[in-house]
Amino acid sequence: MLPKAQQNTKIVATVGPACSAYEELLALAEEGVDVFRLNFSHGTHEEHKAVIEHIVRINAEFNFHVGILADLQGPKIRIGTIAEKEVMLENGMEIVFTNQKCPGTADRVHISYENFPKEVKKGERVLLDDGKLVLEVVSTDRQIEVRLKVIHGGVLSSRKGVNLPDTSLSIPSITEKDHADLDFILTQPVNWIALSFVRRAEDIIELQELIEKAGHTAKTIAKIEKPEAVRNIRKIVMHANAIMIARGDLAVEVAMEKLPTIQKEIIKLCIERSRPVIVATQLMDSMIKNPSPTRAEITDVANAVLDGTDAVMLSAETSVGLHPVRVVEAMNKIIEEAEKHFAENIQFSIPSPKSRTYWSDTVCYHAARMAQEVDAKAIVCLTTSGFTAFKLSSYRPIRTKVFVFSDQNSILNTLNLVWGVQAFFYDKFTSTDETIADVVQILLEAGKVTPGDVIINTGSMPMHKKYRTNMLKLTLVD
Repeated sequence: MLPKAQQNTKIVATVGPACSAYEELLALAEEGVDVFRLNFSHGTHEEHKAVIEHIVRINAEFNFHVGILADLQGPKIRIGTIAEKEVMLENGMEIVFTNQKCPGTADRVHISYENFPKEVKKGERVLLDDGKLVLEVVSTDRQIEVRLKVIHGGVLSSRKGVNLPDTSLSIPSITEKDHADLDFILTQPVNWIALSFVRRAEDIIELQELIEKAGHTAKTIAKIEKPEAVRNIRKIVMHANAIMIARGDLAVEVAMEKLPTIQKEIIKLCIERSRPVIVATQLMDSMIKNPSPTRAEITDVANAVLDGTDAVMLSAETSVGLHPVRVVEAMNKIIEEAEKHFAENIQFSIPSPKSRTYWSDTVCYHAARMAQEVDAKAIVCLTTSGFTAFKLSSYRPIRTKVFVFSDQNSILNTLNLVWGVQAFFYDKFTSTDETIADVVQILLEAGKVTPGDVIINTGSMPMHKKYRTNMLKLTLVD
């Protein structure tokens, strides 16, 4: 059994109260969700474990390869509790933020970041509630209190988020809560771990070291939501296994008019570096309540697809929305139509780099080029690490499907995030000829190819040595 949707661009769906039961998760997987995201800003470990068990069961029972993404909360700064539920901050008034707990009023509010008074400077902006309220630092005692002036006021309620776009923070990227969540996550069969509020490459390297120390195979996603991350994007992309353009906080902290260009530039860089990239936040936001998206949302999703993103992500739309399955169905329709107009030669604008994997890179590059020249129906990849699949995908062979075979389900589930990749389990690697014959038969039985189709095979020889990809072969399906 295969999911209904088999588009090249993948869908990541966030799990929450609206879709955490087995039946609801199965319906989403059947509709075409490729990766389920567990948001560790919410929920208990027990609740997340139950969801993971449901996903594992779905994969086993229906031969799916739906991936699991664990998203760490990261150093999210918030205000404390407002005593009267909410207060009105008028333009021009002044208010004190303190790192000491207190009932919040229009005069004084607690902020969760201990070093806030030490690190902010006069004139810097403080944004509240996703930028709806804008304050400016008037003075700080550098220990306990900061006095701020309200520039753009409004209603402030408890636990709203705080953004500091002008301030260089010393707060660690992996917080105490993240460490506690990682202790749990690294006992589970998750495929991707996302780190929030990444600022520099060292943040993602620290996470990778913790994963390696635990002996886990999960790959890392750097969430780009800080101006500092945008400035350091090349080094971050070099070290992270994937990138998420988390437009919620990013749009608050950078000038709004720069966001579309930043998104396009990051997608382009990720494709060039063979790094999967996810576009996230408010893609179908109106469908949290409504049965259909707005025209702007339709265009937003389509533009992300046309730019070549690996995946688009749903957050509240599936986690707490009224129409989880309907929103996935709508998103797939938009993706399907947009992909008809995808720039077909994008893959050949990227030179094959002379890296330590130069031979493998070259084989993958020419497999994609050859696929266009001979109008191949599929590129078939045999992999143990997933490298070949990442590389083949980065050349975006729009008219040619990329079918990946591996004897490791964890690799196949991981690759379900990657553009254009469709995964198959296969564990009978013998001779090259026998293996190619086997995978062709599997594809025939799955209806992925038909007699007369041309297939391009990549792999390693001798096969039992499991070297890096060093073989390229044309096969005619008969």
